[in-house]
Parts: sequence; C-alpha cells; structure tokens
Amino acid sequence: MTPLLAASTLLLLVTLGYGALCAASPFGTCRKCTGLGFALKHDRKGKPKRGKPCRRCKGHGIRIRAGRWLYNRAARIHRDGTR
Repeated sequence: MTPLLAASTLLLLVTLGYGALCAASPFGTCRKCTGLGFALKHDRKGKPKRGKPCRRCKGHGIRIRAGRWLYNRAARIHRDGTR
C-alpha cells in the first residue's frame, strides 16, 4: 500500500466518522464553560459559586458542532436556491 493511498484512506475514514458523529449527535458541550452553562467564580473565602451565564452558549452548555453547522448552511442554501 503506497503512502498516498494510505493517507487518502485515513482521511476518508476520519471524514466519514466525523460526519456520522455530527449526524448522531449534532450538539457538543461548550468548550468555554465545559458544559455547565456558566463560569465558576470564587468568593473571597475560596468557595465556588455560580457566575454569569456563558456568552458563547447562552447558558445552555451545548453548542452546535462545526460539521453540523456547515451541513445546515449548505442545506439552507440548496433549499433557497431550488424554490
């Protein structure tokens, strides 16, 4: 097996795997708040307390995956173009 064939096969498998992941689970945890929906703040005594809602996920703790966002955008463009 040549290195080019191996690399293209690996790239195809990774792409199909990510596509399957986006189809099965379109939402992932927010990377900024690690899925909590808010940032932990500490008071003067060092006790953790709930802070403001996360701006990136708007307090939900989940975000749409990049692959699913691209798929939704392409589907919307196709739907609008074929009307």
